[in-house]
Amino acid sequence: MLRLGACLLAVLLVMPTVVRADEALWELLRAGGHVILIRHAATDPGNGDPPGFRVDDCATQRNLSAQGRDDARRMGDAFRARGVPVSTVLASRWCRCLETARLAFGTVEPWPVLDSMFEDKSRSNEQARAFREKAGARPADGNIVLVSHGVNITAWTGMPLAQGDLVVLAPSGNGTFRVAGTLTTADWK
Repeated sequence: MLRLGACLLAVLLVMPTVVRADEALWELLRAGGHVILIRHAATDPGNGDPPGFRVDDCATQRNLSAQGRDDARRMGDAFRARGVPVSTVLASRWCRCLETARLAFGTVEPWPVLDSMFEDKSRSNEQARAFREKAGARPADGNIVLVSHGVNITAWTGMPLAQGDLVVLAPSGNGTFRVAGTLTTADWK
């Protein structure tokens, strides 16, 4: 019984730290100057896209599920409720990334650098270089949002994210950045 009480006390002591850490990350985002790298929201089950998919035809791709669309909307609501300024939103040309960005932030510009490397790694070095250049430069105002795919995010940051989660990058200049933290879909539910 004494052990159980000690465990509960330890959990209660740790819980406020987690809340403070998330709030500190939201405060960083409110200040602007960061790059927010988001893995597209939840999709229908599966990996990659069906054989013969085309980037210009959403009907041939693996797309957002109803849950993914709800999560993307809630993400945008959380950003607005916390006063996080967003100056630019770029996304992979895949429909699930574009839809995630539109539902969360309203507008989006397709950026091929963020396209999935899952099936075709032939441009991966070029994509990584362009990503590092963007992620390493501090935005002049607000924050930059980049919506991409899990395989890309893991390759570029070492952070494996679940669908709909994000990593906040603090640009250091010269194509370098540090990971400031992560937020998950649980943070906007």
